[in-house]
Amino acid sequence: MTAPLVITILLAPLAAIIACLLGRRPRVAEYANLAAAIVVFAAAVRLPADTLTGPQWFVSRYLIVDALGAWVLLCTACVYLLGSIYAVGYMRTLREDARLPRFYALYAGFALTMLAAPLMNNVGVYWISIELTTLVSTFLVCFELGRESIEAGWKYIVVVSAGITLALLGTVLYYWSGSLVIGPTYDMTWDALRRVAPHTNPVLATAAFLLVTVGFGTKVGLAPMHTWLPDAHSEGPTPVSVMLSGALLNSAVIGIVRYLDVSDAGHLGALPRGVTVALGAFSLFVAALFIVRQTGIKRLMAYSSIEHMGIIMLGFGFGGALGIAGAMYHMLNHSLNKSLMFFGAGNAMRKWGTKDIDAIRNVPRHTPVSGWLWLAGAVAITGAPPFGLFLSELTILRAGMAGRYSWAVYVMVVLLIVIFIGFLNHFRKLYFDDATVAPRDPALQAEVEENLKRNRHFPTLWCIVPMWLSLIPILVLGLWWPDFFLRFFAMVARSLNAGAGL
Repeated sequence: MTAPLVITILLAPLAAIIACLLGRRPRVAEYANLAAAIVVFAAAVRLPADTLTGPQWFVSRYLIVDALGAWVLLCTACVYLLGSIYAVGYMRTLREDARLPRFYALYAGFALTMLAAPLMNNVGVYWISIELTTLVSTFLVCFELGRESIEAGWKYIVVVSAGITLALLGTVLYYWSGSLVIGPTYDMTWDALRRVAPHTNPVLATAAFLLVTVGFGTKVGLAPMHTWLPDAHSEGPTPVSVMLSGALLNSAVIGIVRYLDVSDAGHLGALPRGVTVALGAFSLFVAALFIVRQTGIKRLMAYSSIEHMGIIMLGFGFGGALGIAGAMYHMLNHSLNKSLMFFGAGNAMRKWGTKDIDAIRNVPRHTPVSGWLWLAGAVAITGAPPFGLFLSELTILRAGMAGRYSWAVYVMVVLLIVIFIGFLNHFRKLYFDDATVAPRDPALQAEVEENLKRNRHFPTLWCIVPMWLSLIPILVLGLWWPDFFLRFFAMVARSLNAGAGL
């Protein structure tokens, strides 16, 4: 049953691309993309259960469907569906009907590259798939063709491509170190790397791991390689921001995790996991600094993504059954929650016509349903109970206390408290502060009031339904951890080295 599901997941967005390019009509394009997202989601939901019996290989072992990859596919499929629903309502407000077929073709193409990456069993082909996500998404980041969006697109492709180049160098080093053991040519699969890891030169293997981690860490948005992320997330159209934050980052995380597994198999000592934990903690620190002082609404969400990628890396770095379970649970919760947060930010930006936090006030009065959903998401994204992120963060903290990196637990707790206060302080202004921008900038205040009148019928149902579809699962996942998840995460922890002995 797995093979048809994989074929469906890959062919559905490909069919949407063809329909968008051949149809050349905006309504055809948006519904073709939405249909593809529904099909992908239906297939991806069934895939994790098929991996309980172990990994499966296809196409001469170039494709692998294992539990970790199936989980990332599920996260990506959720975000693709939610973003596609939201895009129907949001993109119509841009009045770019002539360009919408190209947008949706790129959007489906972006989804296709992210869905393909976790399936790549050959390490070199995985690198290619990650690079393809960059090339396709660059055009989406600068779709609105403003000065800031074009600048963000250039910054995105330059910084990320530089990082990915380091990952390529690390991949070459891995291949070379393996060739010294088993011969000059071999199939560079994840399993082959694990088998040869105990026999490779530890210096070469360690250098390769560091290069790969910095390279793919750039794509993940880990500090200090995060500089592209705030601009790209804030300047692209909101449906693109949702895909960048909720789906793309996970596609690169899986690469770091698999290389970490290879390093564990090679018995490289504490350095690989120490580096992973340090990058996670430093990402939390940088996110906390910028969240507290942020003035742009979508940049606030972008730095929140850096925060949560840091938390996920801490979970995988801590290792063990709890660390793996917490990190994977956090991936899904973050994908859903960050989608909700960007939907709310996109609605506010279109309603008020500005990205400036200081110019947006009395959100629930102007957007009652969307506003309260957005506020609930803001509480959830800070890790407050009873939402899913609270449960996953608590699990990661428990994992850290059980290992040698307990110092990172204390750092994590302090920074999460700082982020909680800073993040919700911004929403206090947005919702409960009656002050306006008028005393400082009367022209901006007049423009905001005009936008509120012009956009009085926005957001539409298309932009509100995906907010409900995001919020309900993260509430349920905070109150109830399904038994299937427990068994699934335990199996992933066993399949990885999971930091045994740490």
